Amino acid sequence: QVQLVDSGGGLVKAGGSLRLSCAASGSTFSAYNMGWFRQPPGKEREFVAAISWSDRSTIYADSVKGRFTISRDNAKNTVYLQMNSLKPEDTAVYYCTGSRSHFGEIAQRYDYWGQGTQVTVST
Repeated sequence: QVQLVDSGGGLVKAGGSLRLSCAASGSTFSAYNMGWFRQPPGKEREFVAAISWSDRSTIYADSVKGRFTISRDNAKNTVYLQMNSLKPEDTAVYYCTGSRSHFGEIAQRYDYWGQGTQVTVST
């Protein structure tokens, strides 16, 4: 079992930055592939980024490539999402997620989820 707690969301103006954090507890964090998804208002949950358990591979949605960076600190049991050049269309609830077996974009294949943190980007 893994417990995930998301934090770091808030209100920011377009062009600004935020860093989301996801603290994990309860199991061997370093064995898990980790990801971030988001759910914009009135829309389905969508993939944002993922990082492999070994920290050697990362993947990003095209909509955030070049602006967002996912990273992890296994010593702190934490995964981060650095978000730069934010746009109003990045407004969403952001969720951290983890899986021992899946490294990719399919939400249903992730096993554990954080509670979500709201990111609002104003014009």
